[in-house]
Amino acid sequence: MNYQGLPYHIFPLGDSAVTIDYGNTISEEINDMVLARFHQFQLQRIPGVIEIVPSYSSLTIYYDVCKLRKNDSYGLTAFEWMKWKIEELLKYPVQKNETEKRSIRIPVCYQDEFAPDLQQMATAKNCSPEEIIRIHTAVPYRVYMIGFLPGFAYMGVVDEKIVMPRKQQPVNVKEGSVGIAGKQTGIYPLSSPGGWQIIGRTPIKMFDAEKDDPAVLKAGDIVQFYSITKDEFESY
Repeated sequence: MNYQGLPYHIFPLGDSAVTIDYGNTISEEINDMVLARFHQFQLQRIPGVIEIVPSYSSLTIYYDVCKLRKNDSYGLTAFEWMKWKIEELLKYPVQKNETEKRSIRIPVCYQDEFAPDLQQMATAKNCSPEEIIRIHTAVPYRVYMIGFLPGFAYMGVVDEKIVMPRKQQPVNVKEGSVGIAGKQTGIYPLSSPGGWQIIGRTPIKMFDAEKDDPAVLKAGDIVQFYSITKDEFESY
């Protein structure tokens, strides 16, 4: 089906979730649609919905199967009933969020002790670490989605000159580490095993469970990285 010019596909994700998929791609237009539908579904809540999770190009809706079983008088399974309700909501046009996006500057120390993969990456790219830092800090990045860890922001798109694959084996990554994986850049909000190429670290605490709004970044934010010294990092 196709509303507002963007085709989509609805399919079950396990036995208690359904995904609206707009295509496996990184696109600002598609991500704008996903976020617009996310806000719509938050306002026009479907009975039985537990959680709504936006990603780059899809929206996944988790629901309580037991609560939906009371709708079996329609002769539908829980998924069929949920799909029907979703398609009813998707008939309504949504507007791109025209409110000004938040622009957030993130300090990063790119010195060796905070950037275990920077030199190896420079060698692989046949350039200097300084050139990678210059490229990484030269442009703003859009936060496309939050996931993997609480508050982990997937941002893009990085310049082709610094695109790097994930590591084959995960390693221990420290909180605040800034990395690159494919065309994405991101910040580890917590210490965790991970496979991104780590090129620096921020002193900002990206996730604090004690706060009412625990994550610093949200989908739709615009992030600009800037370089700081080790002294600035330690005194931040």
